[in-house]
Amino acid sequence: MAALRHLAAGPTYHHHGVAAATASLQLHRLPLPSRPLRSRSFTRVYAISSNDIRVGTNVEVDGAPWKVLEFLHVKPGKGAAFVRTKLRNYVTGNTVEKTFRAGSTLQEPSLSKETKQFTYKDGAQFVFMDLTTFEESRLNEADVGDKQKWLKEGMDCNLLYWNGKIIDFELPITVRLTVTDTDPGASDSAQGGTKPATLETGAVVTVPSFVNIGDDILVDSRTGQYMNRA
Repeated sequence: MAALRHLAAGPTYHHHGVAAATASLQLHRLPLPSRPLRSRSFTRVYAISSNDIRVGTNVEVDGAPWKVLEFLHVKPGKGAAFVRTKLRNYVTGNTVEKTFRAGSTLQEPSLSKETKQFTYKDGAQFVFMDLTTFEESRLNEADVGDKQKWLKEGMDCNLLYWNGKIIDFELPITVRLTVTDTDPGASDSAQGGTKPATLETGAVVTVPSFVNIGDDILVDSRTGQYMNRA
């Protein structure tokens, strides 16, 4: 009977090799130490709907980055709705009109921004510096365009990169500049009346009559409109 009970219980096996292999696998699954991401080189690509297109939206068309300058959502009486746009190519500067089907999926280009300070002008080039690494980036006058009339040394700007190349830059929305020439001002209490004023960058803006030479004023760099005295 004892022998029968022994056979019923069956043999006992000791899987030392399996246990060791399991322990080894567990060791390999230990988490590795994390490494900090370098934010300067981290970019993302997003998909957007054509219904979300607005002025300033970035889209990728035929492998190139474009900026939306104008848009119009159209719902015809017959046929499918669509979005009519005017786009500017960041790389070539060319502008085109393009139509997208309403609700279609578009890709945003893989762009990155870095804040750098405009430090000085070297001939026909504008020099921007990264205040952390002291690395310099340069833009030609053609790249800066009309924005140079609001650009002042020491101003922080956002440089826009695509495939490692600077394709555009953004001024602060509000810029502070000094009036260098204008007609004599009226009293602060004077109401109404405007006049042209030349700023330290050479830009000419329309200001209230009480603004004088030497005054610092705030200007909207997007529209060139006077906001108020600083």
